[in-house]
Amino acid sequence: MKKYLFWVYFQVGHNIYILCHQLAQHNKELASLLKPSESNTDPKMNQALEYYASHTAQIEIVRQDRTLEQIVFPIPEICEYITSDTKAKVLNTAEKDDQGSKVTDFFERAEDMFNEMKWQKKLRGQPALFWVSSHMSLWSNILFNCAVLINLIVAFFYPFLDSVPSHHVSGLIWAVMLVSAAIVITLPRESGVRTLVASTILRMIFSGGPEPTLWLLGSITFLVKGIHLVSIMGNQGTFSKSFGQMVTDAELLYHLTYLIFCVLGLCMHPFFYSVLLFDVVYREETLLNVIRSVTRNGRSIILTAVLALILVYMFSIIGYMFFKDDFLVPVDDEVVHKDSGRVTVSGEVRERACDSLVMCIVTTLNQGLRNGGGIGDILRAPSSNESLYVARVVYDLLFFFIVIIIVLNLIFGVIIDTFADLRSEKQQKELTLKDNCFICGLNRSAFDNKTVSFEEHVKCEHNMWHYLYFIVLVKVKDPTEFTGPESYVYAMVKDRNLDWFPRLRAMSLSAEEGEGEQIEYRTLQTQLEKTQELVSDLVKQLTELRDQAKQRKQKQRIGLLNSTSALLNSTSAYLHNLTT
Repeated sequence: MKKYLFWVYFQVGHNIYILCHQLAQHNKELASLLKPSESNTDPKMNQALEYYASHTAQIEIVRQDRTLEQIVFPIPEICEYITSDTKAKVLNTAEKDDQGSKVTDFFERAEDMFNEMKWQKKLRGQPALFWVSSHMSLWSNILFNCAVLINLIVAFFYPFLDSVPSHHVSGLIWAVMLVSAAIVITLPRESGVRTLVASTILRMIFSGGPEPTLWLLGSITFLVKGIHLVSIMGNQGTFSKSFGQMVTDAELLYHLTYLIFCVLGLCMHPFFYSVLLFDVVYREETLLNVIRSVTRNGRSIILTAVLALILVYMFSIIGYMFFKDDFLVPVDDEVVHKDSGRVTVSGEVRERACDSLVMCIVTTLNQGLRNGGGIGDILRAPSSNESLYVARVVYDLLFFFIVIIIVLNLIFGVIIDTFADLRSEKQQKELTLKDNCFICGLNRSAFDNKTVSFEEHVKCEHNMWHYLYFIVLVKVKDPTEFTGPESYVYAMVKDRNLDWFPRLRAMSLSAEEGEGEQIEYRTLQTQLEKTQELVSDLVKQLTELRDQAKQRKQKQRIGLLNSTSALLNSTSAYLHNLTT
């Protein structure tokens, strides 16, 4: 009963926090209260705020009417079990679509990540397996160092002989051991540990012999690889997969092959340990790109190589038909002394190498491709007086230009171009991760001079893991308790429809655009009001000018009438005087 009440109180508190989180966007004072602060006298309050903040997420979804809606939700408990290695792998390897978003590939991996969460939760119930699985990088580093040490022993001491070092060398090894041990105790560093291990192994080699030391290191490598394999299988939930899924798992097959070569080196022959050094290719992405530069366009390289074989076959036929006597390959006349193991070379001897077409093909392929000048470098030098001298010159030049310069450089060009493309793709991926939103695909420049920075947008508004947590939420939550947005997203996820993900959109940008439009509208309205005032002032001025013009015209008319009447009066008076 107490657990149930605690769970109810916890859910109520989380819902209240979510409500406050939504209201805090419109109230700065409430937003400051939701942040843990040292001024808060109640430490439990700070702990509660920190817990709720770390277990609350928000996303933006696109509704059916194409409007953006923000959702704040509690992060399901099972989401805590996703590993950091999986996060890094998805972040770095997800492929983007035409709009620059990686949602499509991310959504395809969501189910696998959800299954990993469930397996990791079960794994926590097995402490030993969980501890082994949580130290994968440690086992990998130990394995690589053991492989290097084993091959160094094989390289320097094979065939193994019973030899004892001098007192000076033995004393030097003891001194190095003591100094490195003191360094590890006082200043524990990786370099000091490696020096101590190397000196200890040297001491074991000179004390017990290289072969027992090699057997001990091989046994340690086999044991650690077994632990590493169990950690990988436990971390990826391989034990819960079907046999078909295990067989098609390339990573699992790689580690099983590694374990097989450990057994072969331990039981059959130490030279099998040399294969373990190829693990450096698996560990380093640069070397993987070197391998991919050959395998990515493997079909083009194979077809070009087939063309080279066809050309070699044609040149072999021509050589067999016309220049078989010129195929004189130099060989050494050796005398072997079995007792001393010495070889005496008495002189150079030439033998015929084109008496049959098969020998001619082998010689042309072996000597022609390995010599920088082509097949002409190993053939007999012809005399200018021979009848086929010109034909021989043409034969040598054609082989050099067609096979050596053109065909071989075509193969090298394909490999070099592929490597350059892989390097460009890697740089482009790094640039995309740095400057593009994983969800919506918006570029960093879209948030320049905005209230929300690109980092805040990626961390808070469009956090890729928050979208995964919401997908997990609608999978684990009871459908009868869904809210409206959760029901909508659940139906979209069930139909594998990705239209609810925002593409090249964000609410912060839309709000700022709306605010910008309102500011522009207000500015235009203010300018319009000012223009109307100016127009009304101009109308008043025009009205006044018109009235003044009318008054002037009336005055002029009155003045004209007065002057006319005065003139008439004076004229009539003058005429009257004349008559009288």
